[in-house]
Amino acid sequence: MQHAIVWPEGYIPGFTENFASNEVIVAGLSVADVWPFLNIPSLWPTYYSNSADIRFYDNKGPELEQDVRFFFTTFDFPVEAQVVEHVAPVAGQPARVAWHGWAGDDAETRLDVHHAWLLEDLPGNRVRILTQETQKGKPAQALAKADPNPMINGHQAWLNGLVDAARSAKK
Repeated sequence: MQHAIVWPEGYIPGFTENFASNEVIVAGLSVADVWPFLNIPSLWPTYYSNSADIRFYDNKGPELEQDVRFFFTTFDFPVEAQVVEHVAPVAGQPARVAWHGWAGDDAETRLDVHHAWLLEDLPGNRVRILTQETQKGKPAQALAKADPNPMINGHQAWLNGLVDAARSAKK
């Protein structure tokens, strides 16, 4: 059985203005290989060009942890974020990280998101990486109608870069 994202109240897919889901399953990697490239945001720009300006608050970092606040720019949005779920890799259970992110300060520009990641080892020396995001607000309505979908395409680029970075580090 494959595991699923844990959704907080108010961010359940289908009840928000936008939802994006991307997943890869690849052979030859493990959660342990991939986790550092996701859990250390300063590495994101090295393999995902749609992330920049990463910084932590309250003398935290460089790794994500439960309740830590951080900032980054993505999809031209300056995103304030706080980790709301953080489960580091442990044999036999999936690793998880999720954050609430927000940008904008009025009814026209406010965007609230729940961006969650799930990494799990599968039989046959494979790893599954699932990322899903729900979004609320007027900017989310516009993103949901965009074709091609920038969230689906952007998150796929993030997944592809994450896998490539983990493979390169393993060589």
